[in-house]
Amino acid sequence: MGAFEYSAVDNHGKVYKGVKSGDSPRQIRQILRDQGLMPVTVEAVTGRESSRGSSGWRRKPAGASLALVMRQLATMVKSGAVLGDALNVVSEQTDQAWAKKVFAGIRSHVQEGMSLASAMAEYPEVFPDLYRATIEAGEHTGRLDLVLERLADYTEFKQQLHQKIILALAYPLLLTLVALLVVVGLLGYVVPQIVVVFSNVNQELPLLTRVVIALSGFFRGQWPWILIVLVGSFLIARLLMKNPGVRMKVHGFMMTAPLLGRFLRGLEVARFARTYSILVASGVSALDGLKIAGGVVNNLSLKKAIEDAARGVREGKSISKSLAMTNSFPPMVIYLIASGETSADLGQMLDQAAGSQEKEVEVFTGLATAIFEPVLILLMGGLVLMIVLAILMPVFELNQLVR
Repeated sequence: MGAFEYSAVDNHGKVYKGVKSGDSPRQIRQILRDQGLMPVTVEAVTGRESSRGSSGWRRKPAGASLALVMRQLATMVKSGAVLGDALNVVSEQTDQAWAKKVFAGIRSHVQEGMSLASAMAEYPEVFPDLYRATIEAGEHTGRLDLVLERLADYTEFKQQLHQKIILALAYPLLLTLVALLVVVGLLGYVVPQIVVVFSNVNQELPLLTRVVIALSGFFRGQWPWILIVLVGSFLIARLLMKNPGVRMKVHGFMMTAPLLGRFLRGLEVARFARTYSILVASGVSALDGLKIAGGVVNNLSLKKAIEDAARGVREGKSISKSLAMTNSFPPMVIYLIASGETSADLGQMLDQAAGSQEKEVEVFTGLATAIFEPVLILLMGGLVLMIVLAILMPVFELNQLVR
């Protein structure tokens, strides 16, 4: 039995799309006719093609939707449901189009005799190596329910951390945008209107007024070139970042920057430690887990450091010493990993390391936001005050002359 994606219309011309399980496209068409629908297309759901977008979805599913369906699957398996039935329930009950297609396809592969990990491997755009490795270990150890629950917790926690960071940065970014729009509006529209008033005055204007008028004139006269330079710089930067060597240098600089480096290091190390803890706790070997966990790191400099550490572990060195030799991990993380190796509880210690780094990232984000917001308000207020003073100072001088 396989999974088939269909589109059909009813007698009123309304279009219906979905996924149904059956033995052949002919059977699916008959089922649709029995439901009073006229089949338009019936295509088999295949993993490799779906991951490239031929089944209608082209992008990686959002973290929130993936977390939701993983929690549903974990709950069903933990309750004792047969894996095929659990996959069918997830496919039928979810309102996510990608989940209907993917889990129907996985169910068909499982019913054909494939393991869950192998079936998920058919959808690499949805399930990264972390999911496939942990589920494979869970199937081998007979603890698939526990592994799925850990993966659901991991996916939900990662999504929550992402949302916290986005919410923390949303207000400062919005404030920055408003400040730029206010300054552009004043220089581009308000100041030119005021300049007309002083155009017939046979008196030298104050220095601040002349500076603001010059800035306004430059902005109004050169704005197309300014826009071209900004867009060109952005495109050149994107082009340069496609070069692995340039990207490596930029990522290395970002990790060593005074404030940004601390934030990025904490975020990347937390992601690495959390992933590694899930893998180790699920029964994946330490070396394989180290390689897979390194794959979730976005910073190329840190990813290379993890690859170097993996080579050290392969040569017989301990994980903590191999990571310490890279000089890329905080001492607390190295200490916790060393403690986990000594106590044979590496998964728990990695979980604690991830928790400490995540708390540090949250504290740093909150502190940076608390400092940045008033500073930005003061800067915006100072710029607006400068422009207002530049406009009012000639008015005050004219009043004194009249008197």
